[in-house]
Amino acid sequence: MVKLFSSSTSMSKFIIILSVSFLCSPLTSEAAASSSSPAAFVKKTISSHSIVIFSKSYCPYCRKAKAVFKELKQEPYVVELDERDDGWNIQDALSEIVGRRTVPQVFINGKHIGGSDDTVEAFESGELAKLLGVATKDKDDL
Repeated sequence: MVKLFSSSTSMSKFIIILSVSFLCSPLTSEAAASSSSPAAFVKKTISSHSIVIFSKSYCPYCRKAKAVFKELKQEPYVVELDERDDGWNIQDALSEIVGRRTVPQVFINGKHIGGSDDTVEAFESGELAKLLGVATKDKDDL
């Protein structure tokens, strides 16, 4: 018979060491993905959706940009930064990626369109519909 522990104190030390090593072990891929950097989150979000708007729910410029897509009957993936605990970090990452800290920031098929004014301008010129591959009414039909 092999004696593993000489006393209950040794057993307690073993359990503590085992617990600490388990808690400090490397993250699983699922856990690592959920704790990725804000920049990685931004890039993955942009690449995973055809239309992405980084927004703040109370922002009138953000509402204006979202209304453009509603007019085109397109459903953007919206990240409301003010409703997330990591919103400031995501906004910082956006600033590093696109060079602007303001919202909204709009992306179509991975391409940065810009903010509200840029989005509205692209809509009015027909460029936005072209990028999305959607038909629009002629201005005479309005």
